[in-house]
Amino acid sequence: MNNNDTLSEAISNLQKRGYTYDFNLKPECLECASLKIEIHPEDFEVDEIHRFEGMSSTDDNSVLYAISSKNGLKGLLVDAYGVYAENISEKMRRKLI
Repeated sequence: MNNNDTLSEAISNLQKRGYTYDFNLKPECLECASLKIEIHPEDFEVDEIHRFEGMSSTDDNSVLYAISSKNGLKGLLVDAYGVYAENISEKMRRKLI
């Protein structure tokens, strides 16, 4: 599912396709700080997942999620590789796997 060489290239390509908002991962939801809203697991879908592995260290691994909400909001979530280790709810974990 990943045709991009770098995380920045993938972000750029997805932004061109309308994924323009930045999401932050919270324990129970996604937050869009620029719009001051929270989107709960039942209100969004993960459209694409792109994984990137660091060349020198596994600490450089990351995951890029392309997300769309039920109300048509499209944005990106960048997270350290393995959402499984984060302190998030089970609903959020299931949604992002």
